[in-house]
Parts: sequence; C-alpha cells; structure tokens
Amino acid sequence: MAPPHKLFLLAIVFAIIVTATTVHGRHNAAKDIVHSSCEHASYPSLCVRTLSSYSGPTITNRRDLAQAAVKISLAHAQSAAKKLTVVRDSVGKKRQEKAALVDCVEMIGDSVDELSRTLGVLKHLRISGGSSKEFRWQMSNAQTWASAALTDDDTCLDGFEEIDGDIKTEVKQWMTKVARVTSNALYMINQLDETRGKPHDVHL
Repeated sequence: MAPPHKLFLLAIVFAIIVTATTVHGRHNAAKDIVHSSCEHASYPSLCVRTLSSYSGPTITNRRDLAQAAVKISLAHAQSAAKKLTVVRDSVGKKRQEKAALVDCVEMIGDSVDELSRTLGVLKHLRISGGSSKEFRWQMSNAQTWASAALTDDDTCLDGFEEIDGDIKTEVKQWMTKVARVTSNALYMINQLDETRGKPHDVHL
C-alpha cells in the first residue's frame, strides 16, 4: 500500500484532472451553442466574436445566451453614450450638427434604459414551472424593449444623414456597432421565444 502522503498527492492530481476536464467541457459546450445559435443571426460573424469573448457566467442554454447578448449590447450602448456626450459637449455651434448630437444622446440614453429593462425581464424569465401565458407576457415585454432600443439606435443615425465630416463618421461607427449587436440580441430573444429555452439546453 502506498504511503499516506503519496495517496494524498494522487488525490490532488486526480482532483485537478477532473476539474480541468469539467471546465474544458463547459467551454466547448458554450462554444458550440454560440456557433450554432449565431449561424442565422443578423450579423453572424459579429455574433460569434462578441459572444465568444463574453466574460460573464458560463453559457449553458438559450436563456443564458440571450442574456449575454443583451449584456453585450448594453455595454456597447453605454460606451457609445459616454462618447456621444463628450462630443456633444465639445462640438462648436454648428446648429445642425449640435442638434443631431443632442437628439442622438437622448436616443442612446433611451436605448440604454430599454436594454436594461430587457435584461431585467430575461433574468426573471420563467422557462419552466410557470404558465404559458406568463411566459408569453414576459417574452413580449423583452421583445418590445429590445425592439425599441434598436429603433432608437437607428433614429440616432438618421439624424446625421444630411451632415458630413469627422463627427458623422465617428457617430456612425459607434452607433452602427450598437445597432448590430442589439439586432443580434433581439434575434436571440426571438429564438428563445420560439423554443422556450428547452430544446437547446447544454448538458455537460
């Protein structure tokens, strides 16, 4: 029989191997659901890139995926809001440019609020155990808020159609990214609605 200290070391090594295998399995499972779910998203490459680099809780099912997509969209919207506020406060007195920025800051602020509401709904979503009517009501709210956020993103861009220059280029770059990740998030929410989250759970 091996000495106690050797048995102890073997137990530690075994525990490390099991932990590493479990973590690797979860990583692969999350990677698989991201790739399969992003295949038909509005912007597939962006969808895979942003969700693959997501550093939040492990994605194990459609609800996790929808929440992650909304969190990514919210983070982009918040970042754009800060940048737009700085530009709005520093821009000169060109009336058309200033007015467009003021409107855009308001729109992106609304978008941040709507995405926050969307995330709140998804966090309390009753995938199982609740009535079909309750689920439909929750999903309708999530879809409505996410759609409103996307509309606000697009409205901001519309305000710069008749404006040229560096500011328009920057705003278009920021808001296009926000609109695209929001569109992907809405797609994930719609997919969750169609499946109620059940067929796409990842079993480790």
